[in-house]
Amino acid sequence: MRKALILAVLAIVAIAVTAGTARNTHAAGAAGAPSQIQLQKLGAATLGGAGLAASVTTDPNSEFDSALMGDVDADSGNDAGGDSGTNRSIVGAVTGHGRVISSSARAKSNPELGTHWQGLNFHDQRFANGGNQFSVEPPDQALCAGNGYVLEGVNDVAQVYDTAGHALLNGGNAVDLNTFFGYPAAIVRSGPNAGQRGPSITDPVCLYDAQANRFFFVVLTLDHVGLTAATNGNNHLDIAVSDTGNPTGSWTIYKLPVQNNGTQGTPNHNCGSGFCLGDYPHIGADGSGIYLTTNEFAFSGPGFYGSQIYAISKAQLVAGSASPTTVLFNTLGLGPDGGGFTVWPAQSPSPDNNGKEYFLSSRAVFTDDGTSDSILLWTLSNTASLDSASPSLALDVQEVPVQEYAVPPRATQKAGNQPLQNCLGDLSFACNTSIAGTASHNTAVYGGLNANDSRMQQVVYANGKVWGALDTAVDVGGQERAGIAYYEVNPNSGKIVLEGQLGEAGTDYTYPAIGVLPNGKGVMAFTLTGDNAYPSAAYTGIDAKVGAGDVHLAAPGVGAWDGFTQYRAFGAGRPRWGDYGAAAVMGNSIWIASEYVAQTCNYATYKADPTCGGTRAPLGNWSTHISQITP
Repeated sequence: MRKALILAVLAIVAIAVTAGTARNTHAAGAAGAPSQIQLQKLGAATLGGAGLAASVTTDPNSEFDSALMGDVDADSGNDAGGDSGTNRSIVGAVTGHGRVISSSARAKSNPELGTHWQGLNFHDQRFANGGNQFSVEPPDQALCAGNGYVLEGVNDVAQVYDTAGHALLNGGNAVDLNTFFGYPAAIVRSGPNAGQRGPSITDPVCLYDAQANRFFFVVLTLDHVGLTAATNGNNHLDIAVSDTGNPTGSWTIYKLPVQNNGTQGTPNHNCGSGFCLGDYPHIGADGSGIYLTTNEFAFSGPGFYGSQIYAISKAQLVAGSASPTTVLFNTLGLGPDGGGFTVWPAQSPSPDNNGKEYFLSSRAVFTDDGTSDSILLWTLSNTASLDSASPSLALDVQEVPVQEYAVPPRATQKAGNQPLQNCLGDLSFACNTSIAGTASHNTAVYGGLNANDSRMQQVVYANGKVWGALDTAVDVGGQERAGIAYYEVNPNSGKIVLEGQLGEAGTDYTYPAIGVLPNGKGVMAFTLTGDNAYPSAAYTGIDAKVGAGDVHLAAPGVGAWDGFTQYRAFGAGRPRWGDYGAAAVMGNSIWIASEYVAQTCNYATYKADPTCGGTRAPLGNWSTHISQITP
């Protein structure tokens, strides 16, 4: 039986339910009615900042940004640990049972692995800006490529590389995102201002638009009460637009308020806490616009209010307009579930002016059994009107039947060194307080690696088709594993052209990201992990005729994930592996980036040096890997 809408919302927002579809009656008007809102130009910026700290002492009182802690388990509703921060989970989402597939079913494909290198990692994040940073998981992978540059972002640092992998910014050091966007440091750790906090930045995404020859870099920013740790409810998408095709040069910064409570020019969506949260932003483009989408939650407490779609005039952004035209569509009240969830906008290797932007979303989180046999295709039409004095856009949604997919189980990893866990349990040496920064000796784990909740991942419009992939449960070799479902959709007919599911016995695939050339040949990146594999950066070729090919490793993991969010002692609520990967087209190549583990060290080494020679930070060891693939 399908849920009409998430129960927590029904208790908070005035909704009328008819024939399984919910209609929102908040002040913005009828469901789907667009609102024109104001985008604010803030000023100029460059990607630069302070160097890495020489050493870091873990502070038990300020190691984590409380504004971004506190997610409950969005996959199963379990492990509702530390709830001091925002709640960005879907109430009632359950793990489903996957389709039976064969792990040997592979189409022929032989993409060529070119230049590749280790990207940003936990050490870069924690030590950036002189160490005035937090320990953060997961990285949230942003990647865009064009004009001979590869720009990578994670929570909460960035770097630009040339195509040979040479870091071009800040003497090779990562640039912290607070500095880039013009804010005070995430946290001041020493001196007379010790303890002061800057705004909380999360969920970086980026896009290179070949038509405009510009880079776009976007983050979600949560404002604080002055320079304290307390948030004030206001939050916004900060949009950086490169002033040329060179991302190492100057940028222009814009601010898009997304608290949607009637303040700062926003509509009032009546979120239960008085402020909405524009979570999980993603970016797409066509010939006329840049499109940002969010999942709208109550800023605090339960409540989901549908995905939001922001359409912005690309030409006006590139020209540096003081207030580029921006149109907002709220999906609450639309579609068979009464609202879209993670409505991901399409990127395109060659944006055109056909006047339409496409989006895909999934549905399994809204069902009682965690499964679904359809996805949703969203079409925003008349996008060329974004450059007119009176933009007139229309949003349509249609259901696309697909093979059944399901909310996946957690992934596994090969046993290996986990010195942070050893540190927590060491009763003979006060490692828990001196290095881990906690009074707890609890070594219990939440279990496994988070494998997402079947929300849609990166979407691409290429060769006249819309491509997307999501995490799903698969039954392979009699085992329930985390796998991938991928889709090629004809947007004109609203039907599947090609689909498939990937899985492997004893192995898990997580967080796929598809990139597709204009000729329909593509690559799908993901993390591979499993009973006999450490988390690794993997990929497969994918094209319009044969689907996905053999699975290849760009970088095998060399050790076990040993991050703080998997240990109950830190109260993160769930093991935060992933969130999303990325793929980007440049010329005839597709650049991909995925999370993996690039280091390992034993407990003795860790006790002597919690960075293990600069390869990790005391509380985590995630890394990213960037690869050039020729399909």
